[in-house]
Amino acid sequence: MKSSSVLKIAALTATAALILGGTTACGRGGGGADAAGNTIVMALSTLNNPFFVELRDGAQAAADEAGVELSIVDAQNDSATQANQLATAGSTKANAVIVNPVDSDAAASAVTALIDAGIPIIGVDRTVNGVDLASLVASDNVAGGRQAADELAKAMGETGSVIHLQGVSGTSASRERGEGFAEGMKAYPGITVVAEQTANFDRASALDVTTNLLQANPDVTGIFAENDEMALGAIQALGAKAGTEVFVVGFDGTADGFAAIEAGTLVATIAQQPAELGKLAVELAVKAMNGETIEATVPVEVVSVTTANVGDFA
Repeated sequence: MKSSSVLKIAALTATAALILGGTTACGRGGGGADAAGNTIVMALSTLNNPFFVELRDGAQAAADEAGVELSIVDAQNDSATQANQLATAGSTKANAVIVNPVDSDAAASAVTALIDAGIPIIGVDRTVNGVDLASLVASDNVAGGRQAADELAKAMGETGSVIHLQGVSGTSASRERGEGFAEGMKAYPGITVVAEQTANFDRASALDVTTNLLQANPDVTGIFAENDEMALGAIQALGAKAGTEVFVVGFDGTADGFAAIEAGTLVATIAQQPAELGKLAVELAVKAMNGETIEATVPVEVVSVTTANVGDFA
């Protein structure tokens, strides 16, 4: 049975987030924690992306298992909205906050205020720049970028030209994946990156951006997209060329990405484990609330998924 104070805190958090325009889901743990100090706010950049839906679900399952309240707020990819949601988490005295920043720089001020208030902050998937988080749970995005370069180069026969679709500017995930991809491409002098442009981790944006870039670069034979949603948008833009004349590699390992590999339109995706990221973030938050020592960084393995092993994932 939850205490009335905890229920009020969760209700206030959910109401405030709805007023701010973010989609809020409030789950109630079934494990029977009955003392004050078991409310976690998870501030996600967006739920308009299957990756973060899986991350949320993994977090909720862990919260249910631990018997803690988990209030999930969706910033809808707006930094100002997220800053307000984080401020609300502080004013309603959340006992821990898990943050997946819209912008790794812009989130720093709001997160610093929470840390100054004594609230432990766990970063998930993306870090917050210039801030000493209690812990960061994230995939090795740099290594994943290098793996993406290897898979794309292999498909292209180590020659040709590439479009690089970037994620949301300012996010650590986009920066690190791009960094790893650029490092990996150095091993393939026969391949030239002819265009780099953001499509904001969004499928519809990637369709438009890729269509425009293909008009300017009609001889492109490869595309690296920093997430599967953008890869799928690029595949739409390519039409019948996808997987035959132009090879596409994505990142995340979503169900739609695996289906595209099976269909032959996506060469590979660098699979993260979003449900595991969410689960670990909640487990670390619970430990931090209880005053336990936790690791500063918790890496989660990424795996290159191709036609050879997609059956193990799809």
